[in-house]
Amino acid sequence: MSGASFVDLETGGRTLRIEHRWTGDEAAAPLLVFLHEGLGSVSMWRDFPDRLCAATGCRGLVYSRPGYGRSTPRAAGEHWAPDFMHRQAFELLPALLRALGVTTPPWLLGHSDGGSIALLHAARFPVAGCVVMAPHILVEPVSVASIEQARRAYLEGDLRARLARHHADPDSAFWGWNDIWLDPAFRGWNIEAEIATISAPLLAIQGLDDEYGTLEQIRGIARRVPQTELLELPRCGHSPHRDQPAAVIAAAVDFLRRHRG
Repeated sequence: MSGASFVDLETGGRTLRIEHRWTGDEAAAPLLVFLHEGLGSVSMWRDFPDRLCAATGCRGLVYSRPGYGRSTPRAAGEHWAPDFMHRQAFELLPALLRALGVTTPPWLLGHSDGGSIALLHAARFPVAGCVVMAPHILVEPVSVASIEQARRAYLEGDLRARLARHHADPDSAFWGWNDIWLDPAFRGWNIEAEIATISAPLLAIQGLDDEYGTLEQIRGIARRVPQTELLELPRCGHSPHRDQPAAVIAAAVDFLRRHRG
């Protein structure tokens, strides 16, 4: 993957500096945009975007959302609101694509919160297709319990040190995500009705051992978006691209081959 670059966006009355990387052949089409998890960043994808773009013949765009990686961190005292994923899907991602000169509908690949953002974006904007891994369409008790456990690991274990390898401000990344997911106001968050408007091809992937959500997350997508294809992976937790990368790449290659047109 090539080195990181930065682009400034004017959104929500602020100037945000967004870290991003390109991978794959500059002349390649289509474009595959990678949307990271709730504690993710450009670097936390490791070499997965390279491998997937090489296998599919796509060009890839990987970026860190505000508050993550080396993008603009949260402002002092700033807290995410329950609609934070909607704002990323409807405001930040379109602004980023415009700023980078992307004029044709991209393919989206999202993990966890990034998968939810991909679904929301695809429900409102043209996309060529979506691959979502361990997305959330509603808040489940198992999600809350695991996020509470992550809080303990951050305060008492080595999670902060591990995140510091990937975020210039690990507190910005962790508390932005952890505080809103554990906020009682977020318990009713649900996008089941909103995603029913998705018309693009959709592949939803989840591990059978996912500690952050049950299979109801992707099966619920399939009930509302009838063209959804499901892949349920054994011996796989919340990060299919790390636990079962070969299976994910094979499924994505087949999916794109059949739907690229």
